[in-house]
Amino acid sequence: MEVCLKDIRLERDGRRVLDGVSWVIRPGERWVLAGANGAGKTQLLKIIAGSVWPTPTGREARHYRWKGESWRTPQEVQDEIGYVGPERQDKYTRYGWNHTVEQVVATGVHRTDIPLHAPTEADRKHVAAALRRLRIEPLARRRFLTLSYGERRLALLARALVSKPGMLLLDELLNGLDEANHQRALRWLERTARARLPWVLSTHRIEDVPASATHALVLEQGRVVYRGSIRRAPLARWLERQTETSTGGRPSAGGRRSSDRPLVRLTNAHVHLDDHIALKDVSLAIHAGDCWVVHGHNGSGKTTLLRTLYGDHGVAVGGRIERIGVEPGVPLQVFKERVGLVAAHLQADHPQDLTASMVVQSGRHASIGLNDAPTAADRAAARRALRTFGLSALAARPLRELSYGQMRRVLFARAWVRNPALLLLDEPFSGVDEPTRRDLAERIEARVAGGTAVVMTTHRRAEWPPCASHELELARGQVRYAGPIRDRSRSRTRRPPARRSTRRRHSLT
Repeated sequence: MEVCLKDIRLERDGRRVLDGVSWVIRPGERWVLAGANGAGKTQLLKIIAGSVWPTPTGREARHYRWKGESWRTPQEVQDEIGYVGPERQDKYTRYGWNHTVEQVVATGVHRTDIPLHAPTEADRKHVAAALRRLRIEPLARRRFLTLSYGERRLALLARALVSKPGMLLLDELLNGLDEANHQRALRWLERTARARLPWVLSTHRIEDVPASATHALVLEQGRVVYRGSIRRAPLARWLERQTETSTGGRPSAGGRRSSDRPLVRLTNAHVHLDDHIALKDVSLAIHAGDCWVVHGHNGSGKTTLLRTLYGDHGVAVGGRIERIGVEPGVPLQVFKERVGLVAAHLQADHPQDLTASMVVQSGRHASIGLNDAPTAADRAAARRALRTFGLSALAARPLRELSYGQMRRVLFARAWVRNPALLLLDEPFSGVDEPTRRDLAERIEARVAGGTAVVMTTHRRAEWPPCASHELELARGQVRYAGPIRDRSRSRTRRPPARRSTRRRHSLT
């Protein structure tokens, strides 16, 4: 497929999102799309896919060429464009679509959102081939909502592949993938160099740029600031470069003694999600001022652990979870209101017509949306939290108009709004640009220094905060290590092996 955009403009409530964007994507071209949070990357991909319509100006034009025919709108070719991104992934959470992975991937064959009939034998062969290509065959019988965030992303990529698209749009495809799956996805992207399939990959990270990429487009505040060969692209100015942080195992704030009562304690905890055992025999104690980093492969149980600590999942008989202040007769809600939570599922759970201010206000009550009219204290606290994170200008915007990175910052403000004793941060830097990541990391460090306990999951060693005091390594739901930060040379994520390519490597400077 070939797509030609000319002088595209997009406005939302009088606010410019995209302005004067012209772009041609030809067969065989593989584009990297870069820019800061809120630059307009996702909206531009949606305009190409046909799920968003540009603002009429009389000058704008879209042309699609497919199999020798041309169209002026995407309606006739929408089914030929494969789209993978966090918003599509969130739909499964929002609507409770908990089909098996085989069924989800098979919907790509028939290009439907949900399974309308049982997969045929031919469908199963196509699905199995796609799962093999991405090496995720063991997930076929699993329920989609029991998968980790990264496993869901790969399943949806397989869904896009079985549709045999004419073009692929990959919005932050590599977010949330562990090292092995990250390399697996990169290798698949690099193998596309032998095909005519054009694709566009949006990213914030330099290590996400595959060797097979041929072109780059960079957006700044809705305008194109670079469009052309990737060899000359100034990507180093726009994409985060992974660097090691030094975790010194800094003593916890306040000089806590080991005899102090923990905020949360797990003892021999097993957690079941449907018929899948997500955590097995986990014991863990979190005290004030601790900063725990939880790491492990996709599907190791990291998100389940955080949601269990928060109270979304129960512990099976034979294990125990204790939360400070929660005694018999005391509702769990009392504990939740002392906890700040940042997690991808919250972006799906909140209704898209809520404003950023309403979402932050909901953090005062640990609710999804607002059960009652906000009080003056709720509104004042939300204003302070939004101001703290530089979000005052977004306060009245509905969620559907925010970028993924902007929404992540709103969730940070929501988590901060009640001065929490415990912060649970699930891949907190996913989808944010480098300046935002640095700012959020500094705020996490300040909270730990003030005595707040933090439990944070991440796949990237570079994201471990300098104040990290403890680490927890999970593998298939079981604890491989839990304790003080190990020696850096042992705990550092191994660098991926150099990728060999017959093509000349592009310049990133």
